[in-house]
Amino acid sequence: MSKVEDFLTREEEQEIVEAIRMAEENTSGEIRVHIEKTTSKVPFDRALEVFYELRMNETQLQNGVLFYFAVDDKNFVICGDKGINDLVTNDFWDCTKDVMTNHFKAGNFKQGIVDGILNAGEQLKKYFPSSEDNKNELSNEISKG
Repeated sequence: MSKVEDFLTREEEQEIVEAIRMAEENTSGEIRVHIEKTTSKVPFDRALEVFYELRMNETQLQNGVLFYFAVDDKNFVICGDKGINDLVTNDFWDCTKDVMTNHFKAGNFKQGIVDGILNAGEQLKKYFPSSEDNKNELSNEISKG
């Protein structure tokens, strides 16, 4: 893979952005996707760094979730903010990771990301349901490193 832009087509990226919008309809949680080519750091440490760079720690209920991908390294991390981590069990994201991994093994990267996002939205809804004054605090656009 030559560049991070080659990982997904423009159409696939739009499908992912739409999945974020749909997932956020039923929860006050905020979901972001960040894709970069590689990292020299431990993937979770880099995901945390990106989490703060994207100012995801500034949501009102501390309920942001980052899907971080280092595509050439074949690594991904799901990273939730303090508000989520304070309420959920340590294996909270395992079912989401499993859904995604199964798609990735079959080469279905876009579908894995979409299904992961929709699964995360379902999980977040249990702890952070949507409210009438729910506003989109973070961009739904995919960020790239």
